[in-house]
Amino acid sequence: MGFAGFAGQKYLNLETFKKSGEGVKTPVWFAAEPSARLDSNDAKLYVYTIGAAGKLKRIRNNARVNIAPCDMRGGVKGDWVAARAEILTGAEAEHGMKLLNKKYAPWKQLLDFFAKFRKRERTVFVIRPV
Repeated sequence: MGFAGFAGQKYLNLETFKKSGEGVKTPVWFAAEPSARLDSNDAKLYVYTIGAAGKLKRIRNNARVNIAPCDMRGGVKGDWVAARAEILTGAEAEHGMKLLNKKYAPWKQLLDFFAKFRKRERTVFVIRPV
């Protein structure tokens, strides 16, 4: 199955885990890697967030995540899928950001514009099937 349930979706619900094991769910924007089929083990979903977000701290401590397609408020619209997340830098992070910019134009560009005034660093991470 992989990430086939995310085709055509705008949001995914990302569950990251605290050191205690407690899950924290957050709806996020994502963009799929177009060169890989979503139902394959090569599937990649790119996500971005501000650099100091709690989800990044949790991913650094535990790469295991669960994801499900959802609406903008986090209401789950499909099955939860076990996955792993990895924080990116360099060319792969830039690639993921370009895919997100394309999928969410013009809204993401507006958010990025205002984020510059608040000096908020953006961090990209990738989610892969387990």
